[in-house]
Amino acid sequence: MSSSNHNTFSLRSVLEKEKLNGSNFLEWYRNLKIVLRQEKRDYVLEKVLPEKYRSNAPQSDKNAWDKHSNDVVDVTCLMLATMNSDLQK
Repeated sequence: MSSSNHNTFSLRSVLEKEKLNGSNFLEWYRNLKIVLRQEKRDYVLEKVLPEKYRSNAPQSDKNAWDKHSNDVVDVTCLMLATMNSDLQK
């Protein structure tokens, strides 16, 4: 298998089928954690995004911050997309 192959297995459909409706928080949160762990983004729920790097920071620090910041946005959008619209008001 070549390194250019991407993992196409996704558990996101679990969240699409069982959207958060106010009475199923524990099950929805459990499913969210499973999906994020499979996508290697579960750290977003537990680690605070650090302050933005300084302009003279090493490129590796800048890349790490940018990845974390992008993952926060992606996870936030996923969470909002898997809530019933009544809960988003």
